Amino acid sequence: MTQQTPTLHMICGKIASGKSTLTATLGQEPATIVIAEDDWLKALFGDEMTSIADYVRCTAKLHKVMAPHIASVLQAGVSVVLDFQANTVDARNWMRGIFEQAGASHVLHVLDVPDQVCLARLHARNAQGDHPFAVTDEQFRQISSHFVPPSPNEGFNIVLHH
Repeated sequence: MTQQTPTLHMICGKIASGKSTLTATLGQEPATIVIAEDDWLKALFGDEMTSIADYVRCTAKLHKVMAPHIASVLQAGVSVVLDFQANTVDARNWMRGIFEQAGASHVLHVLDVPDQVCLARLHARNAQGDHPFAVTDEQFRQISSHFVPPSPNEGFNIVLHH
C-alpha cells in the first residue's frame, strides 16, 4: 500500500462563483474532508456579523484557531478542501502557512466566472434561503473590489476552472 501526500485544496473565486459546489465535488475523493468557513462563521459568530468589518474580525479569530487544526488533519494523512476564500494575497499566505507547516502538497483552484453570472447565482441562492449568509448586490460589489487573482510569482499550483 502506498501512501499519498495529503493535499490542501484552496479555492479562489468571487461570491457565488461556484466555490462551495467545487469543494463538495473535491470533498468526495477518498481520505478527504471539506472545512467550510461559512458554516463555522455562522455557528460561532452569526449574530455578530452584520458588516464586512465584522466578517474581517470574526474571520481573523477563526483563522487563528483553525490553522493548527487544519495542519494537524493534513499531518494525519487526510486531504483538506478548504471552503474559505483565497481571494487576497493575505488569505493565500495564511493558507500557505498551513500546508507548509504540515508538509502537505497544495492546489489552488481558481474559478474564473464573470460577475453577471455570479450575481445571477447569488440572486438564486438568496431566494432559496438555504445558504448561511444572504449577500446583497452592493455587498457583492464591495467584497469583489478586494478580489486579487493569484499571480504566478506567488508560486501556487494553480488549476483554472471556467
